[in-house]
Amino acid sequence: MKSKVLFFVLGAALLFGASTLKAQDEVKDYDGNSYKTVKIGSQVWMAENLKTTHYRDGAEIPNVTDRSKWAAATTPGYCWYDNDKGNKDEYGALYNWYVVGTGKLCPKGWHVPTDAEWKTLESKLGGAEEAAAKLKEKGDTHWKKADENATDEYGFAAVGAGFRNSDGDFTYKLSDACWWTATPGTLRYACNRVFSYYSQGISRRDIQKTNGYSIRCVKD
Repeated sequence: MKSKVLFFVLGAALLFGASTLKAQDEVKDYDGNSYKTVKIGSQVWMAENLKTTHYRDGAEIPNVTDRSKWAAATTPGYCWYDNDKGNKDEYGALYNWYVVGTGKLCPKGWHVPTDAEWKTLESKLGGAEEAAAKLKEKGDTHWKKADENATDEYGFAAVGAGFRNSDGDFTYKLSDACWWTATPGTLRYACNRVFSYYSQGISRRDIQKTNGYSIRCVKD
């Protein structure tokens, strides 16, 4: 009898633990989009690019489709690559840095990673070059060319979402994965991270805030 009770208790504990883990595996934004997450070292990251059209407080983020308005913007805006919402599910949205600068883009309990937090991630994975291989999606579904060094061993699934440049043009889809950090450089520039299909490693640059880049959120 005792063994049956013990089996039941252990089974219930395992079931509860599994359901709790499952609940922690995903996070939802204000729009109801659900994101897988991965734990790397002490950090928990989204395993997909953000695609919300609202801040976490429910305020709407302006959708800027016009090329000239995008280039001239000094206020928040987002778009889909090629202004095609069909790119949403696979690649997420592209945001200028003014959206990031509000501090309320990611879901509650999450935030846009700082330059220092990206450095922590890269260091944990052996440096920028090794980190790129371990985080990049394998194959050529979302890259122009498969990277033979890519392992995606954590399920981070970096994809070549491309970006919108400071002139308002869309470019480098399947070639580059570009993410903003929350770290500003100057009045007009902020720090980013870039993965490319044609080079190894992760690039770090200060770039114009009017560029439209992807976002990966990290847990508080």
